Amino acid sequence: MEFDRRSLLQAAGLALAAPALLRLGVVEALAQGAPAASSGPTQQAPGFYRFRLGSRMVTLLHDGFGSRPSPTQGFVRNAEPAAVEAALRAAFLPTEQMPIPYTATLLETPQGLVLFDTGTGGQLGRTAGHIPANMRAAGLSPDDIALVVLTHFHGDHITGLTDAEGSPVFAKAEVVVPRAEWDFWMDDGQMSRAPQGMKGAFENVRKRFAPYKGRIRQIESTAEVAPGIQAQPTFGHTPGHTSYLLSDGGTQVMLLGDVTNRPELNLAHPGWHLVFDMDAEKAEATRRKVFDQVATDRMRCIGYHFPFPANGYVAKEGEGYRFVPANWSSEA
Repeated sequence: MEFDRRSLLQAAGLALAAPALLRLGVVEALAQGAPAASSGPTQQAPGFYRFRLGSRMVTLLHDGFGSRPSPTQGFVRNAEPAAVEAALRAAFLPTEQMPIPYTATLLETPQGLVLFDTGTGGQLGRTAGHIPANMRAAGLSPDDIALVVLTHFHGDHITGLTDAEGSPVFAKAEVVVPRAEWDFWMDDGQMSRAPQGMKGAFENVRKRFAPYKGRIRQIESTAEVAPGIQAQPTFGHTPGHTSYLLSDGGTQVMLLGDVTNRPELNLAHPGWHLVFDMDAEKAEATRRKVFDQVATDRMRCIGYHFPFPANGYVAKEGEGYRFVPANWSSEA
């Protein structure tokens, strides 16, 4: 697999820096409780949501959001601003500053609780970092986590591994990482050749994993992580991006990670190349393959950047796809 080094590194840097770049404007002001027309409370209810996967329970934990300024300019590399604006308006999304949600996934297993991705840890913008509070609201604690499984190493997925002082948040957990992802980000040669603005992305990876030395397990892209958790290679967004097929009995859920960003854009337009994809052509091919699979199999999906509660189905529609939120009334 060949990666265009400049595009790859630029995309990685944008992904790491995105929360810092995105935390401007009205969206953040509201999230901080800035005065509004109403004098009522501005804090939302706890952001966790549960559904059953066979005999197991899945809990989705909302971490908050970043916001992309001027999403019609540069967010999609291969589409005209007018087309992006039309897509945003069709989805009732703002065209001046677009929110990008973050949602992590917890799975109950006989071996203990498994957390997929860790969020921002409250260190990449004040509109995110709510996983600890939402975990407490769900009756859980970081000490309950036996296994942390990562899809990839962009900052909004791994920064929550440690607190602001650099201490491990999940003190009792083993950490599972895709080997291809680890090999890229831990390559000193890649880091030394990176532009100065990109070095922070590599430094962040090293910083977040350092406290877990001795508790990191590297896996191949098709490995069984644990019974009922099967790795799925979904390279392109990053060199080793990995999704996970969760199953129990005859029930399955595909945990997508960042196969797509907001579904309103990448499902309706799977050929659009978003700025965060480090190998855009490979990401597109992966996206189409995965969407065809889950649409054909009518398989429930979880998307890290889907609107909370971040799960539902993908239906084929014309030249693209359509996101169908899961039916809440069917939850048990």
